[in-house]
Amino acid sequence: MDITLTDTEKAHSAGLSAEIAVEVASHGGFLPFSRYMEMALYQAGSGYYSAGAHKLGSGGDFTTAPEISPFFGMALTNAILPVLEAYRFQGKPTRILEFGAGTGKLAASIIGRLRELDFPLDHYGILEIAPDLAQRQRSLLQETKNDLQCSTAIDWLSAMPSQFEGVIIANEVLDAIPCERIVYLNGAWHQQGIVIKNGALALEIGPVVDRQLLPDYLLTHSFAEGYTTEINPQSVAWITAVTQVLTSGLFITLDYGFPASEFFHPQREQGTLMAHHRHHAITDPLYLPGLCDLTSHVEWSSISSAALAAGADEIYFNNQGNFLLEAGIGDLVLEKMDPANATAFLPVSNALQKLLSEAEMGELFKVFAFKKNLPVLSLDMLPGLGGRNRLHSL
Repeated sequence: MDITLTDTEKAHSAGLSAEIAVEVASHGGFLPFSRYMEMALYQAGSGYYSAGAHKLGSGGDFTTAPEISPFFGMALTNAILPVLEAYRFQGKPTRILEFGAGTGKLAASIIGRLRELDFPLDHYGILEIAPDLAQRQRSLLQETKNDLQCSTAIDWLSAMPSQFEGVIIANEVLDAIPCERIVYLNGAWHQQGIVIKNGALALEIGPVVDRQLLPDYLLTHSFAEGYTTEINPQSVAWITAVTQVLTSGLFITLDYGFPASEFFHPQREQGTLMAHHRHHAITDPLYLPGLCDLTSHVEWSSISSAALAAGADEIYFNNQGNFLLEAGIGDLVLEKMDPANATAFLPVSNALQKLLSEAEMGELFKVFAFKKNLPVLSLDMLPGLGGRNRLHSL
């Protein structure tokens, strides 16, 4: 792929590659893929999310739903509002916690919509690991508060709280949690990791994977020799921790992915792992470490099982398009826009097409939600979560 790099970018990636090479040596010459991905994304000062590269939007490497349209956040607000109202009715603080808030546009949309509805949100917390994104969030949300004359307290957390009561949101978080890459050979699943060959980083087959880490689907179905895929014990650990931290309330996440039967489909023989650089999709995960985003699709069956095992009371699973329509995104657009004004309405319509169409984000992106210790509400009472529930597919 012909991508022009500055000397600074070349030096940056080469520097991180050298750090990774040292890590490979410290692991006896074979580095688990998850550790490589962790360093490529999060290594202090040089990882993709730690080094300050422009990541989001037209000039970045990817675009998320909140960047596409503020109506995404407004529709999500419709879904979570009854939960916040229930806490307010009980005389409890109304709180939202967002993991990985991007540029802050989702938070701004939610806070703005709640202000329009005269709902007094007490607290909006953000847990953000990328320093440059946290700074952009602070700037945007301070401006939002000033414009709205809003009293909501907004702060940034350095770690997951020990307990939380309210609404937890995570948009496109799970796909960036470091995964393990595995290959089926000689009747067993093997790790794929990083070694040094001819002075450069290279992929290599390693030891057999601990069966306890493998999803049931991989243990009960047949696979072709050389079939390559991903498992993500860290994402399972993350959703377990979040479920345990949520003492009472609603969790909702949106991300691209599949149930196990689709994720491990025979035709998906090279898995879902991708690198992204300046809106280019790249299949080589070792390409320009530190300059590329690395993601794998979410395997939702494992996420659902982990949440239930950790204490989730009720689960919802559907595609993004159905969720947004059920949450009233169409009505919100008509409330705010005049279809007769083609100049103003056409860009909004195009954005909704991208969010809703099965050919774009509408089907690939899923909504996964659960409630816990919230007896006054069931999920089907929440806008967006009351329609078809595809839980059976998990």
